[in-house]
Amino acid sequence: MTWPGIQMRRNSWQDGVLGTNCPIHPKKNFTYRFQVKDQIGSFFYFPSLNFQRASGGFGPIIINNRNIIAIPFAHPDADIVLLVGDWYTKNHTALRTTLESGEELGMPDGVLINGKGPYRYNSTLVPDGIEYEIINVDPGKTYRFRVHNVGTSTSLNFRIEGHNLLLVETEGFYTTQQNFTSFDIHVGQSYSFLVTMDQNATKDYYIVASARFVNETVWERVTGVAILHYSNSKGPASGPLPVAPSDIYNQWSAMNQPRAIRQNTTASGARPNPQGSFHYGSINVTDTYVIQSLPPVRIDGKFRATLNGISFVNPDTPIGLADLHKVKGAYKLDFPNKPHDRTPHMDRSVINATYKGFIEIILQNNDTKMQSFHMDGYAFFVVGMDFGVWSENSRNNYNKWDAISRSTTEVYPGGWTAVLLSLDNVGVWNLRVENLDRWYLGQETYMRIINPEENGKTEMVPPDNVIYCGALQSLQKESQSSSAMALHCGNFKLFLTLAITILALYFHF
Repeated sequence: MTWPGIQMRRNSWQDGVLGTNCPIHPKKNFTYRFQVKDQIGSFFYFPSLNFQRASGGFGPIIINNRNIIAIPFAHPDADIVLLVGDWYTKNHTALRTTLESGEELGMPDGVLINGKGPYRYNSTLVPDGIEYEIINVDPGKTYRFRVHNVGTSTSLNFRIEGHNLLLVETEGFYTTQQNFTSFDIHVGQSYSFLVTMDQNATKDYYIVASARFVNETVWERVTGVAILHYSNSKGPASGPLPVAPSDIYNQWSAMNQPRAIRQNTTASGARPNPQGSFHYGSINVTDTYVIQSLPPVRIDGKFRATLNGISFVNPDTPIGLADLHKVKGAYKLDFPNKPHDRTPHMDRSVINATYKGFIEIILQNNDTKMQSFHMDGYAFFVVGMDFGVWSENSRNNYNKWDAISRSTTEVYPGGWTAVLLSLDNVGVWNLRVENLDRWYLGQETYMRIINPEENGKTEMVPPDNVIYCGALQSLQKESQSSSAMALHCGNFKLFLTLAITILALYFHF
């Protein structure tokens, strides 16, 4: 299991991806223990192996401000969590087979909202008898909607009929507050909106998550519909759905929305100092990485996708364990800092990053579809995005004052997104395309960060229950008996410690 956006300070042993953890075998358990120190906000978790997220297993994580730190808006009357995502009726193993055969996944069979299908807004498109989500609210109250795109590969447009969405937070950072009538949420992204129940209750209202940047006439069925039900509502929702954005063929216009997301520099986050107190725009960049994604190709007879010409092959022995036990040849510290004109190949190539460096990463999407890039262990500043090919002159248009910090950013097809990152968290951290189809085919790498001054002592030691595999399989102890999932929370003044036991019963390798 992995926890995107949870930074796991100095503790990548708990990150739950194959470069840091050996897999949990069926009918065995593993307890994750980590702190959520110095973080607030809306996140989610999911199973990270072998396309399993496409079959479910995900859930929300909410980290609240400490009581002594004010939030930058009036306390909402309640939280409402919506997990939205595209859905295929094929299970995750069948989807893997499709990709491995050299085919794209194609159009999903629908969109789920909190695991439920669409309300029957259209008798032709939606069959009778489908269970749908109902959100019960009271008139006049304001609710914080925490919306996560937990899907496989489809960007979604989120909207609530007749209601404004006041954007206030994304992935742990408060934003400047802006009203939207609809909002694009890309794969792996999380947002918080304040929604006030200020409409009359003559009927219920539609909550919609529909496929974005596609031919909506063809993809009409890829629409999730839930119901917003006022406690004094006088009837069911009816009529057409609220209209989706009409700029499908004008992505220049669509890009104005993510460009408008700015950090609330005066608000306090997990600590009482303002979010804008870190003056990232005046720090000298120590390294620049231009990372280019391309459409899948055949490599050694296999359908694979690449970053800078390399399709990542997961190591048999996790990187941190290989370092600790001096396993030779487990991976290579040679990931290129820019694309090279060479034949695509498969490799275990990792970024050799410098502790306390301040790096610039250019995510260049030369693929044909919208992509989300995610970095474990960190939040980065999204300082620029545009269409075309990034050049050094592009820096002239960077936002150096109030760029949003987040851990997952969209990169438009044929475009680029630039992020700045302060490397203050030692460990081994996954950098990946969050779209499952491209991630599964190899669009990922890792960033290895050690503190040379302390011989690695800055990083936490492996947990007592560490799982061994690969070259270290002989060190594995007999695992404990199976148990159900448990969540234990303890508030230790400045941080929260989580212990989560994961029971692997349903997923097979």
